[in-house]
Amino acid sequence: MRREDWPDLVVFAAIAEERSFKKAAAKLGVSTSALSHSMSALEERLGVRLLQRTTRSVAPTEAGERLLKTLGPAMADITTAVDHLVAHRERPAGTLRLTVHRTAARRFLGPRLPAFMRQHPDIAVEVAVEDGWTDIVARRFDAGIRIGESIDKDMVSVRIAPDERAAIVATPEYFTRHPKPRTPHDLGAHRCVNYRHVSSGALYRWEFEKDGRVLNVSAEGTFICNDGDLMITAALGGIGLTYTWESEVTDHLASGALVRVLEDWCPPFPGNFLYYPSRHHVTPALRALIEALRYRP
Repeated sequence: MRREDWPDLVVFAAIAEERSFKKAAAKLGVSTSALSHSMSALEERLGVRLLQRTTRSVAPTEAGERLLKTLGPAMADITTAVDHLVAHRERPAGTLRLTVHRTAARRFLGPRLPAFMRQHPDIAVEVAVEDGWTDIVARRFDAGIRIGESIDKDMVSVRIAPDERAAIVATPEYFTRHPKPRTPHDLGAHRCVNYRHVSSGALYRWEFEKDGRVLNVSAEGTFICNDGDLMITAALGGIGLTYTWESEVTDHLASGALVRVLEDWCPPFPGNFLYYPSRHHVTPALRALIEALRYRP
């Protein structure tokens, strides 16, 4: 490989992974025209087409896919080697890329970030807020924040919040028109606010457990969204029953704005954890973030 090929290979990998010249340009901090020039020069030198371009999409060719499979691990090894060098710096520095679900970003990460970044001015933080499951290794995130039970066993996890409980709630007025459900099976007679997963497109099945018995219920309703705050707003508006977290509606329950049902079917479950690959080298920057977010009862 010639010396001039390496920067162009980095460009190719970014475009192939992002499936977009525009997104790759933003990621690398260069113009789309510069990327296009680099790719054309690389393909001309190699004598093979690596990307299939249309007016609407970009995708690797068969040759490009083969190159990417080899190039990806090699680039990851180089990145790790550079990270190890940076880790020897006395002061935590570098960029932390995190994938965080929406509620954790609002409640646990966001409030603590200002103090963390004032304390560590050499650390840059990039947060992708996304509720679906994310492969942090493939997408090169340093860490993620998710509910404990959804984290793979081969990850290292650090608790950042207490246990949670589900809460099924509606307004008092709603229950003047509908009898309170006594078991999850009674939900079929109710109007429910549903959550749709963006990644899979599937509706969330309401989860219940009592005396070792586990039930997953497909709730019926006329309102569906992909935002927890909007679901609570819908419940407050009387649209129907909403499945949410107890900690998200504590004030509404205390004020009487919402009424809880099926509480005996909602045992505690593991709360939010920061997690990262077990084989991942913990840089000073990540270690500093872990200590800033670690849950201390």
